[in-house]
Amino acid sequence: MAQVHPQNTERSISWFKRFQYDKERDSPNDTQNVLLVIATLIAAVTFQAGVNPPGGLWQDDKVQEHHAAGRAIYASRKHPYYVFLMSNTLAFSASLLVVTSLTYKFPFHFEIWVATASMMVTYASAIFAVTPHESVHFRYLLITASVPFITRFLIQLLKKCRKKCQKDEEIGGETG
Repeated sequence: MAQVHPQNTERSISWFKRFQYDKERDSPNDTQNVLLVIATLIAAVTFQAGVNPPGGLWQDDKVQEHHAAGRAIYASRKHPYYVFLMSNTLAFSASLLVVTSLTYKFPFHFEIWVATASMMVTYASAIFAVTPHESVHFRYLLITASVPFITRFLIQLLKKCRKKCQKDEEIGGETG
């Protein structure tokens, strides 16, 4: 078995550390730009995967083989397709949340929200178009898409409650 030299290990660790976020080195503006690029890339890839699922679409109608033209070939494998669709929708929704959060109070923020909402509707309509109705329970897909937004809302709510509790404790400590 090959022996790992300590110098090589240190070099690979330092290489990895160099690309990690560093509060001292990285400005908030640079960090925001990097996150926007990553979130936009994820949104683009997941949108494309939803509109044109792996394996493509059936080109013909064959009743005996239970498929119709324009439907996802991958949907014939019900459980794997379901996992793909849920994971893809979760990633798409989370990336759109990141984009809209990072562009909050930017110029044209309203237009970004309109474009994002339109993209969500387009994604949903494409999913409905290519997915056989017996393959997916669309209510679960809708719940999956809302998970990042609900989670972010709950986190913000908990932060507000914690701040209020700390403030109440400070006030109670001063009067007691």
